[in-house]
Amino acid sequence: MKSTRKAKAPSGDLRAEYEFDYGKSRKNRFATGGAPAVAVVLDPDVARVFGSSSKVNRLLRSVIKAVPGAVEVKRKRKAG
Repeated sequence: MKSTRKAKAPSGDLRAEYEFDYGKSRKNRFATGGAPAVAVVLDPDVARVFGSSSKVNRLLRSVIKAVPGAVEVKRKRKAG
């Protein structure tokens, strides 16, 4: 929902609006080059069964192993 409140007047040296030239933007050199994450929305009744995303991932990996002919994707191990 959009807020109907008006923005407060800027204080100090902040402008009310800034313009950014996206043509001069550069790639973030500190960002990791990994594959983007995929968000999956679970129905509320299903989400109540699982306490965390790691539990959902563990179950889905076991289903992948059980399905004949399924291609298993190697995953990176978390450091730590």
